This record gives sequence, structure tokens and C-alpha cells, in this order.
Amino acid sequence: MSNPAGIDVDNVTAWLDAHIEGAQSPYRFDLIAGGHSNLTFSVRDAAGNHFVLRRPPLGHVLASAHDMGREHRIISGLQASAVPVAPALGFCDDVDVNGAPFYVMGFVDGHVLRDRDSAERALVDETSRSNASRSLVDTMAAIHAVDLDAAGLTDLGRHEGYIERQLKRWYGQWNQGKTRELGAVDRVYEGLLARVPEQGPATIVHGDYRLDNCMVGDDGAVVAVLDWEICTLGDPLADVGLLQVYWNGPNDTEGAWSGTATSAPGFWDRSDLAARYAEVSGRDLSQLDFYIAFAFWKLACIIEGVYSRYLGGALGDRPPEELAPFKLQVEQAAASAERYL
Repeated sequence: MSNPAGIDVDNVTAWLDAHIEGAQSPYRFDLIAGGHSNLTFSVRDAAGNHFVLRRPPLGHVLASAHDMGREHRIISGLQASAVPVAPALGFCDDVDVNGAPFYVMGFVDGHVLRDRDSAERALVDETSRSNASRSLVDTMAAIHAVDLDAAGLTDLGRHEGYIERQLKRWYGQWNQGKTRELGAVDRVYEGLLARVPEQGPATIVHGDYRLDNCMVGDDGAVVAVLDWEICTLGDPLADVGLLQVYWNGPNDTEGAWSGTATSAPGFWDRSDLAARYAEVSGRDLSQLDFYIAFAFWKLACIIEGVYSRYLGGALGDRPPEELAPFKLQVEQAAASAERYL
């Protein structure tokens, strides 16, 4: 039996036995993903079942049920929709069990493609990579088409003013944590605020939709969408703009990151993704550059916060030159945002 940090084996074992249908102790717990985000554990039982347990990171200041309960609620609400998600099996809000709330879902077998090597190993031909491109867009459109009433998610967030609220939130974060003046961030903020497109009816917005936040099968089809931590209701085109920022197709020249999984032959280019989304969603993408500018700008604000924390010693005593790539990424993202505005 494994005993990783973040799991009270005796308490969690008793809870799983009592609350997860078909689960049989003893259990083996293994950390799949950790860090500053929520912790994800593989859970295997004596009957051969395979589950996944999610909990907040260690040292989580507010051990409230909000984050975990919200994630579980979203996944539960999507069970009967066209969006592929892991089976939602149970939620524990009693912090006495494991020190923080957690939820359990069924294990989904698939590939998470984080770089070109893993993409080429998992998706062995150009057909499967093309299918992954198509499936990623179609799944995003399915997220945006979810019937909020049927999913019980109508009150997940406010329905109006999403972009304005996001601009206010992240500009506040920027001004609170900035390590220097960067005129491009201020100029883009003012430019975005002055030309927010008219936003249609609110939909689910994943908030961090990209290839490596999905699992795909051997044929490239999305089998599960992951990481619903910052999901809310808002303008679906924000997801479209962010996917454009994170995506580098074989013939694309500018993106937030280079050398990503999607640069392998067979993957679509950004323009192909946008055209497919417009086709399957019926939405007008004439203002797409605004949403790409917004995504680059938001990314600059987020990375600056990370850079600021690292300069403050969050990674230990590191020389500033070792952290210089973060500073450069902020500047590049801000410059890209200004080009698209």
C-alpha cells in the first residue's frame, strides 16, 4: 500500500469503502500530478477498479469545499451532455477525513500530449493528428453548446460582463504583482476595454482549454476534458482565443509557446481550427483578433505573477538571470497582444 503526501490512507480507505459503489479495499494511491494546482491521485482497489482522486494542494490556506465541490459539480452536470468527462463518482466535503475536501471520478484511459515527442508516439500517423485537431475543436463547441438548465449549471457564474470582469480582475493582479513598468500591458488593457465586442448569451467557459488539458485516444478523439478548476459562465470566444494562443500548427509562425505537440505533421494550423469552430458552432468569428489579444494579455498578467513570486523566493534563492525566461515570456506575450489589438 502506498502512502503519498496528501492522502490519509486509513480515513480515505474507510470513506471509499462506504461511498464508492463497487470499491474494495485495500487501495493503492499514487500521485499523478501535483504542484501549486490541485493534486491528482491514481487509486487502484483490490477488485481491479481504477479511480482518480482530486484534492487541493498541500498547505491550501482555505480548506473549504468550494473548489472541489465546484469542480465535482461541473463534471457531474456534464455527465449526460455531449462533452466527454470522467465519470463523477463521489464528493467528500468533510475535512476531517483527509484534511481537505476531495472528489473521486472514474479513471479514463488515454493520452495527455504535452510535447511533440509524446504526440508523435501516441498519434502515430497524420490522420490521427488531424482527427485530434478536429475533435478538440468539436469538443470545445460542445462545451459551449451545453444546456445550462439541463446540466444544473445556470447559476455557476454571472451571465453578463464576462470580458469586462476579466479585464478588471487581471489588471488588478498585474498592478498588484508587477515587477516593472511595461507600457504594452497598460496600452492593451485600455484598448481592450474600449472595444469589448457585444457578448451573446453566456455559455460554459472552460477557461484553460488546450490540447494538454484533454485526453485523447489512439485515434486522436478527445475522450475526456480535464482541469475544470477555473471554469465559469461567460463569453465562449474567450476559449477560442486562448486555444489560438496555445496552439502552434506545423505552418504557424507565432504562438505563445513554440515547439509544442501541435507542431507535428498532420495537426491543423490555427486558421483551420477557427474555421472549423465557426462551422460547427455557427458563431461569428469576425472579432477573433480581439479575443486573441485578450488571451495574450491575460497570459502576460498571469506569468508576471509567477515571475514576481519566484523573484520573491517561492522557488528558493535563485539568481535573477535564472528567472529571466519568465520575464521574457511576459514581454513577448504583451507584445503579441498589442499586435493583435
